[in-house]
Amino acid sequence: MSSDKTKVIVAGVMGRMGQMILSACNNNPQVEVIGVTEAPGTPFIGKTVQVAEKSLEIVDSLSTILEENAVIIDFTAPKAVIASLPKVIQAKAKLVIGATGFSEPEKAEIKTASSEISIVLSPNMSVGVNVLLKVCELLGSTLKEEYDAEVIEIHHKHKKDAPSGTALGLAEALAKGRQVNLDEKAIYGRKGLIGERPHGEIGMHAVRGGDVVGDHTVLFAGDFERIEVKHVAHSRATFANGSVKAALFLQSKSNGFFTMQDVLGLS
Repeated sequence: MSSDKTKVIVAGVMGRMGQMILSACNNNPQVEVIGVTEAPGTPFIGKTVQVAEKSLEIVDSLSTILEENAVIIDFTAPKAVIASLPKVIQAKAKLVIGATGFSEPEKAEIKTASSEISIVLSPNMSVGVNVLLKVCELLGSTLKEEYDAEVIEIHHKHKKDAPSGTALGLAEALAKGRQVNLDEKAIYGRKGLIGERPHGEIGMHAVRGGDVVGDHTVLFAGDFERIEVKHVAHSRATFANGSVKAALFLQSKSNGFFTMQDVLGLS
């Protein structure tokens, strides 16, 4: 393997996203996968996966495979990501985080860690969604609160967090455009005799069912017209390919906190 390749470790390699990330890495000549992990206690530990011309053993600890400047791509779960931070810092490695559902204290831990290592954290790594984030900010700044804003997302029945990280990101983008605080304006679903819609409210709605990869719609409703912007993910490959772009981006970064907006030059 060429030494100038970006070395990648795929966390949660046997999951739906892990498999897609492994495939995306194998298809990219600039990437060398040097390790793969799964959660402790799973039946995959000790088995192997085929990576390019070699077989890699699935391990349950990053510590045994971490290398300096290697990039861990982790879409597993917030607790697993947070638990890995001290190990990644000690190894002087890098981290691409695609997991969602982080609490504010957990986000703060990640940002603190980024003073020592380079990290990309993004609720959605597709190119299309990140363009949509910029569009929502523009619409928010142009239409302001004269147009009622609603964010609707649909995901598969196995998704654990709601609203999705992407939906929250879209709502935050339009709130930024409006120059308002999302926490003060957001309402998550509606039920009962709720009365007239408050001026400036940002509605958030989560739908779960089937095998939907991810649908996001942002609606701006005025008195005489309505604007809808929508992103539909047909395959998790779009997120996997984005995560590989993020890993390549981090290769030249010794430390710092970044998002896909930075990776794609949209920030």
